[in-house]
Amino acid sequence: MTGMNMDEVPSPKLELEMRRGVLVLAVLSQLRQPQYGYSLRQALAQQNLPIEEGTLYPLLRRLESQGHLQSEWRTDDGQPRRYYQLNAQGEALLRQLTASWNALNASLTGLLKEEST
Repeated sequence: MTGMNMDEVPSPKLELEMRRGVLVLAVLSQLRQPQYGYSLRQALAQQNLPIEEGTLYPLLRRLESQGHLQSEWRTDDGQPRRYYQLNAQGEALLRQLTASWNALNASLTGLLKEEST
């Protein structure tokens, strides 16, 4: 068995796994106001967190089926778009995940600071 060379570039797969873990929180954070898929993708991309359609839409459907989002079709500008927004359960989940993220981030910041000193 060979170990990882310390000069190797981190595996894109590992970065992808880490990123997946925060996508739910990122998506929930943008749904305090109604958003349709494209506008949500744009909002996330503007924060340097691009998300593929093939990842976003299943995530939205899953969050809605779990009761965290509400959605409705609108035809305000002629083109039908499905808008998603947090409901009360989604707001509670967002608060819970934000607290977990902040605790995890503080722990990791401390750990990484120890590593660099």
